[in-house]
Amino acid sequence: MAHPTNAKGVFRLTMVEIAIIGAGPYGLSIAAHLRKRGIPFRIFGRPMDSWLAHMPKGMLLKSDGFASTIDDPDADFTLEKFCAERGIGYSDLGLPVRLDTFSAYGLAFRDRKVPELEEKLVVGVDRLPECFCLRLDDGQTVSAKRVVLAVGITHFEYIPPNLAILPPEFVSHSFHHHNLEKFCGRRVVVIGAGSSAIDLAGLLSDAGADVHLVARDELLRFHDMQPAGKRSWWQRIRYPKSGLGPGLRSRFFCDAPTVFHYLPERFRLRSVRTHLGPAGGWFAKDRVVGRVPLMLGCAVESGEIRDGKLELRLRSKDGGVRQFSADHVIAATGYKVDVERLKFLSTNIRSKIKTVNGTPVLSSTFESSVSGLYFVGIAAANSFGPLMRFAYGAPFTARRLTGTIVKSLSRNPASVPANSVMTLVK
Repeated sequence: MAHPTNAKGVFRLTMVEIAIIGAGPYGLSIAAHLRKRGIPFRIFGRPMDSWLAHMPKGMLLKSDGFASTIDDPDADFTLEKFCAERGIGYSDLGLPVRLDTFSAYGLAFRDRKVPELEEKLVVGVDRLPECFCLRLDDGQTVSAKRVVLAVGITHFEYIPPNLAILPPEFVSHSFHHHNLEKFCGRRVVVIGAGSSAIDLAGLLSDAGADVHLVARDELLRFHDMQPAGKRSWWQRIRYPKSGLGPGLRSRFFCDAPTVFHYLPERFRLRSVRTHLGPAGGWFAKDRVVGRVPLMLGCAVESGEIRDGKLELRLRSKDGGVRQFSADHVIAATGYKVDVERLKFLSTNIRSKIKTVNGTPVLSSTFESSVSGLYFVGIAAANSFGPLMRFAYGAPFTARRLTGTIVKSLSRNPASVPANSVMTLVK
């Protein structure tokens, strides 16, 4: 990475205590807490980018209203308060949160709680002896003692290898589709059985596409709605409410992410992989079942382009094979964290991050094996549990990480102040 120098060959870098990369619920929550504590930071990224540009219009969040609040230390700007201010219907339970409502809430949270956000992209991160050096897309270079990666699902979309080799004009990932009107009148195959696939299939049908849903599972599953009324004592004990839905396991994952961190690795990896497996929200059933043709118990074996169409070879679990023609395939096949896909991190940094199955191994304070480099959100799920896959994990993360940094600074009060300039001899 090139660094700005003066005539004497000396680096001149603006130094900040913490740089946050990413401006979704996790990045914004962490920034709000740092701001309240008076800790110098800079935050970079497009606010709520995944929600505004990479999720389909008309989508409803699977998270309940009470579990969709971006966290701030004063707790005075919840999703409920935002909806009240805007005259938008809201309920803790039983009323799905619209995508456009949540996106607008995130932007309002930015304006009110994190006005420092810089809508610039970090295109390079390197390690210098005393700090990290960040290169921005406008050519500016910034140094930071610590870096928090809050990139969410960006960079991690997964397409099965047998489809990834096909031309992008015929195969794409659900991450790349916000406006579905372009598929009106076209035959589209959606692959997957999870929330993204089910939501996308229903919304494509609404947009006038000839959509078909293909999934390995022989049955589509839908999460139960959390009951909003009074429940018996047994129901409250057996199926306690949680930000991940009702149930003892979900409640444990929400209440004890620190305990989860110390559990055996094999258990943690299995829990993150299997808990709340592929399933749609309770409200999505009527959008798909009986309206969208389903090809369940089938897997895409291969595909090839013939006469401007994508010819898919599908194999069912009983060994049967069928051909299916489509104009486009959308792989709603989820996300797989892989540090190697974070190309803005230098090769030197990536090579020093300890990983398991491509995900960073983190300390109990979210720090990776590279001192001063922290991962939050979905990248932290294997360390802190399924909670990290949802916005509901932002409050724990922000409070835990901020508390850790406050303690560190109290032990080292000679920390570099905000907007100081660091000089390094070339």
